[in-house]
Amino acid sequence: MGFTTKKIRRLNVEWHRDLGYFFSSLILIYCVSGIALNHVDDWNADFILKKETIKLDKKYNVGEISEKEIIVFNQLVGQQTYKVYDFPTPDQVKIYYDNSSLHVYFTEQKAIYEKVQKRPLFYQVNVLHRNSLKGWKWASDIFAFFLIVINLTGIFIARGKYGITGRGKWLIAVGFLPPVIALIIQALI
Repeated sequence: MGFTTKKIRRLNVEWHRDLGYFFSSLILIYCVSGIALNHVDDWNADFILKKETIKLDKKYNVGEISEKEIIVFNQLVGQQTYKVYDFPTPDQVKIYYDNSSLHVYFTEQKAIYEKVQKRPLFYQVNVLHRNSLKGWKWASDIFAFFLIVINLTGIFIARGKYGITGRGKWLIAVGFLPPVIALIIQALI
C-alpha cells in the first residue's frame, strides 16, 4: 500500500488535530504559568504573603521575654506551637512558625505577623513550568518535541494562496521579527 499525496495530507491533518487535542491542556498550563513567571518582578506567582499589624497592650523589654510571654504572643495570632524564637535586635523578638513568623517590637508596642501560603493553582503549574519535579524534564522534552511536530504539521495544512507557498511563508518570516528585534535591542544595551 503506497502513500499518495492525498493520504499523506490526511495523515498530516490527523496527526496535527490529535496531537493538538492531546497536548491542549499542557499547552494552556505552560501558557498561564509562563505569563505568571514572566511577571515575577511584579508579583509573586508562587506565594501569597499576608501581613497583619497587632497592637500590644504593654511595652516589653528583652529581659521579660520567657516561654510564658512567647505563649501569649502565639495566642495573639492563633498559633499553638512555634519552631524557635530569637532576638534579632535588643528591641525585638522574632517567633518562627510553620509558614509564618511574628516580629514583636517592644518599645513600639506592636507586632507584625507574616504568613506565607502557596498561591492556589499557580504554584503547582509553575512547578511544572520550571521543571522542579524530579523526572519532569523528560516529560517537558517530549512535550517540546511534540510542539515542534504540531507546528510543522500545522504549516502544511492550508494550501494555495493561504498555504506555505502563499502568504504562509511571509507570515512565518514576519514571525521571526519579534525575537530578532529583541535580540538586537539586547545586544545594543
